[in-house]
Amino acid sequence: MSTANLLVELFVEELPPKALKKLGEAFAQLLADGLKSQGLTTDHSAVTPFASPRRLAAHISAVRSVAPDQAVSQKLMPVAVGLSADGQPTPALLKKLGALGVDASALPQLKRQPDGKAEALFFDSIVAGVTLAVGLQKALDDAIAKLPIPKLMSYQLETGDQPGWHSVHFVRPVHGLVALHGADVVPLTALGLQSGRNTRGHRFEAAIDPVVLQHADRYAEQLVDQGAVIAEFADRHGEILRQLQHAAALEGLAPIDDAALLDEVTALVERPNVLLGRFETSFLEVPQECLILTMKANQKYFPLLDAAGKLTERFLIVSNIRPADASAVIGGNERVVRPRLADAKFFFDQDRKKTLASRVDGLSRVVYHNKLGSQGERVVRVQAIARAIALQLGGEALAARAAQAAQLAKADLLTDMVGEFPELQGTMGRYYALHDGLPEDIAFAIEDHYRPRFAGDELPRNEVGVVVALADKLETLVGLFGIGQLPTGDRDPFALRRHALGVIRMLTEKALPLDVDVLLRASLPAFGALVTDPSVALSEFIFDRLSGSLREQGYSAQEVDAVMALRPQRLSEVAQRLAAVRAFSALPEAPALAAANKRVSNILKKVEGAVDPHVDAALLVEPAEVALAQGLAAVQPQADAAFERGDHAGSLQALAALKAPVDAFFESVMVNADDAALRANRLGLLARLHASMNRVADLSKLAT
Repeated sequence: MSTANLLVELFVEELPPKALKKLGEAFAQLLADGLKSQGLTTDHSAVTPFASPRRLAAHISAVRSVAPDQAVSQKLMPVAVGLSADGQPTPALLKKLGALGVDASALPQLKRQPDGKAEALFFDSIVAGVTLAVGLQKALDDAIAKLPIPKLMSYQLETGDQPGWHSVHFVRPVHGLVALHGADVVPLTALGLQSGRNTRGHRFEAAIDPVVLQHADRYAEQLVDQGAVIAEFADRHGEILRQLQHAAALEGLAPIDDAALLDEVTALVERPNVLLGRFETSFLEVPQECLILTMKANQKYFPLLDAAGKLTERFLIVSNIRPADASAVIGGNERVVRPRLADAKFFFDQDRKKTLASRVDGLSRVVYHNKLGSQGERVVRVQAIARAIALQLGGEALAARAAQAAQLAKADLLTDMVGEFPELQGTMGRYYALHDGLPEDIAFAIEDHYRPRFAGDELPRNEVGVVVALADKLETLVGLFGIGQLPTGDRDPFALRRHALGVIRMLTEKALPLDVDVLLRASLPAFGALVTDPSVALSEFIFDRLSGSLREQGYSAQEVDAVMALRPQRLSEVAQRLAAVRAFSALPEAPALAAANKRVSNILKKVEGAVDPHVDAALLVEPAEVALAQGLAAVQPQADAAFERGDHAGSLQALAALKAPVDAFFESVMVNADDAALRANRLGLLARLHASMNRVADLSKLAT
């Protein structure tokens, strides 16, 4: 059975750049999966995706011309339905066989096999393997239908008996279809097109038009040589990166590191050519974040930075053409960027004519949420929460600075620069605060109060920033939970999960001496009667986020559950508790103690009312309970002392000495004795044991 490599290409109008990489990978994989499901690929088949602004293609190696025949065993019906009492075929069975293209002569081939509680009749047959033309047509149709297209277009076909009368739906209009198995064209139809071997290269610089593909394996080569196109996304990505680094090195500079921009530019060009442009140094008076953003977002340029990370007046252009004289291309791009930079300079100059403080009142006209009021009302709440937090951390001096930073934190939302570039909120607040003569710690807090914006983002740089960032996130969480705007499984429009993780990271990584539930309660008065107290649900939400984060960091479910069961209020201690649990789990005594702890927990849960942990030595009558009481009396002070000084591992390891007396106790002592006094005393002993064993974590969660 012959195999050859396969090439399929859709030649289209310019595809959406931010979706191109995903579309290319999906098209190739869906096509390969479709062929595999029909037996047309081998164990050695490999798929290579191609994606450029005007094409989606896939190269799949070792594709069969015809799939192997397959043995199929088909269940027909229960024996009781298909055969009469004397073993003759019923009309239902004969009808079923007829539908399969056979008659009563096939009866000897039927097999009786168990099927649940009864027997069923099965028919074994050989199904001929599908041909490549048929199988590829199905795979292509399925791939086109399943592509993750962000938005479909409708367009009219220009070919056929009635051009313009038939509509097609795809991400962009398709103008060509190539299908080559080795050197042979595979006859296909898709999106109103017939397959062939002709494609087209670069819109302006192709040496030949059309490019006539000779073989599936020459696709990339011919497109480079004859079409002036680098068809593979990864190859084009690597070539752009190489050119960027080379051009920057010639200037002794470095291009800005932006993976998303590099991917987008890779999706915009077919023949990359990196060129150096310049702008007037006077624009460098504008904050570099503004200039960098406008160059990246609007022009797709790569700004160049010096060794100190400072923006220079030079930038790199990724052009899609390679003229002998590139001066016209460079000059055109330089002319285009100047108005953008001039706009940024104008916004910056205009914004500095008003202080941040003078803008605060205007926030009362900016809607935050229809149930939670304006941004001005929100600022008042954040101020109050920030003061409450700061008083716990640093007293009145810190509270005053935090309140001032919180009051000004949202004021830059009313500036022209942030109105044009919302991504700069906070950043511009810092610049304008410094221009207004405010202290650096307040200026940086204004910028940092949004941090961390995403996973892995830096935390606020100073104490004031941490306080305001905590207050801002807690105001969001308490407010939205308090009006019932909770995230669902697949929807979190207010990014509450991200806000919760931000709170967790600051409490943990900054080792703040703040209790979670105390923080939530301290945030509530700022809302007055505006919300219903969400503290219980919100606390559960935060601990759920923390548990998920810890599992992602590599802690086992048992370790996390053991620590989280106690809801430790100081999140800075969680890492120590987890390390202690891990060390305890490695002890030989750990499994028995965990199992015993689980048994104690179950016993205490069944007791009605509270158990008095007091133990009367005079009521300890069994040797095993005497030994356990003595062992606990010896171990508990050691474990408690270690816990109090923060040695969580030492606290748990001290408990290892209790293994023998605990085992002996459960082997020979009846806890639920008939005598009420004895029973209460033994339950008290177990309650003391339980309390001592579960200060660091709930050890019963470690029991298997």
